[in-house]
Amino acid sequence: MNIYLFSIFITGLILGSFFNVVGLRVPLKQSIVAPRSACPQCGHQLRALELIPVLSFLFQGGKCKRCKKPISPLYPIVELLTAVLFVMAPLILGWNWEVIIAWTLISLFMIIFVSDVTYMLIPNKILLAYSAIFIIERLFFPLMPWWNSLVGAAVGFVLLLSIAVVSNGGMGGGDIKLFAVIGFVVGTKTVLLSFFLATLYGAAFGIAALLLRKVKRGNPIPFGPFIAVGTLTAYYCGDVILQYYFRLF
Repeated sequence: MNIYLFSIFITGLILGSFFNVVGLRVPLKQSIVAPRSACPQCGHQLRALELIPVLSFLFQGGKCKRCKKPISPLYPIVELLTAVLFVMAPLILGWNWEVIIAWTLISLFMIIFVSDVTYMLIPNKILLAYSAIFIIERLFFPLMPWWNSLVGAAVGFVLLLSIAVVSNGGMGGGDIKLFAVIGFVVGTKTVLLSFFLATLYGAAFGIAALLLRKVKRGNPIPFGPFIAVGTLTAYYCGDVILQYYFRLF
């Protein structure tokens, strides 16, 4: 079992590095294949030893090997977080086919995390690509009842669209489409809980950031990361949370 988890961890690190590339390049309409990764400051093309997930960042002291300018900590954070989340999936869900869905969902969220934090954008190309993947996966590993995915997608889309209309654009188009995808993957009950938790996490972060003066009032905050955290919380612990809630009320 430890060998399997170690293999999953290493795979997560490697994929996390790739998700950085996708999240940074797709919004700019750049190829994810070429050119090779390079320092954004001096253009130095990175060699194999400079592309080792997390370790290269640590060994180089968080700086480019040539120009010595700081490298964004986003790269190792995404790599390590992807690896940890990949390992957590089978530990929480068990060793079953649903783990494949979880890994796909984590992959989508990590790309969105990078693109939303960097550009405040959730690319349509990413959502379309993953929508196709999720449709195929749910054909083989469907939710029960079978219509739960369809209703979940509709609920996720309509809920966010309604909020966007009422708030006069307070919710981005990428968030609306993302919740439709999430609803299809996790179903009606979980998508509603995920929205509640994402809003809760986002509000808590926003208040803390204002109090610590990390952001100014009125400045937008990317909602994608909170959608990811809220959805994974609901996906993994939704039944426990709802049981506890109904027990209180």
